Amino acid sequence: MKFNRRDTLILAAAASALSLCGVATANAAEGDVVDVAKLMAPAGGVADHVRGSETAPVTVIEYASPTCPHCAAFSNDVLPSFVEAYVDTGKVKFITRPFVRNVLDAAVFMLAEAAGPTNYHNVLATYFKTQTTWAASQTPRDAILEIAKQLGFTQETFDAALTNQELFTGMEALREQALNEFALAGTPTFYVNGKTLTGDKTLEQLAAEIDPLIPADFVPTAPAAEAPAVDAMAPAATDAMAPAQ
Repeated sequence: MKFNRRDTLILAAAASALSLCGVATANAAEGDVVDVAKLMAPAGGVADHVRGSETAPVTVIEYASPTCPHCAAFSNDVLPSFVEAYVDTGKVKFITRPFVRNVLDAAVFMLAEAAGPTNYHNVLATYFKTQTTWAASQTPRDAILEIAKQLGFTQETFDAALTNQELFTGMEALREQALNEFALAGTPTFYVNGKTLTGDKTLEQLAAEIDPLIPADFVPTAPAAEAPAVDAMAPAATDAMAPAQ
């Protein structure tokens, strides 16, 4: 995808309408159960970025859009406590999966991919924390670029990341799979061992779904290796900013 100013201008209005996170053509219902085998086989060749232990008894997948304010609220207000309580203890394997609604969503996920696996979640967290700055900007491309520079990108690596046509096509396939196979109705949507949870969710609401799925004799295990926690606005390591191929 070529992320040019014309594309930005065409889609900026939609991306700035931060209250519009639903997908009217879909009809997923709270509590619906989807085929777990299909859910764990994402379309488009886009690899999942897994947080937590591979042996966790519960898998939680979140379909998220960087321009969605409800997704930002979850990332900013709920996710840190969720990771501490469930991911870091080995109870949950957590996956944030792209649901691209517009070119700005695509740009953020493409930058996260280009940052590399150790900085992927840091990039997403940064753009969620600064959503009201860049998503509502009259010049969103410039605003996204300025944040990217704080994360360690240069103009050259920024431009290279946003011309990854293979990744863009893959994310489109992910979106179509979510709509057509899982009947996703909006973002965020969570799948807890295949059970659909739609819209805003608090830590307590997620706990109510997850806790009954954890065996009584479960012994916490160490999560899979992750990047050390960093300030979301701190520059990322330079070598992690190599453009995606």
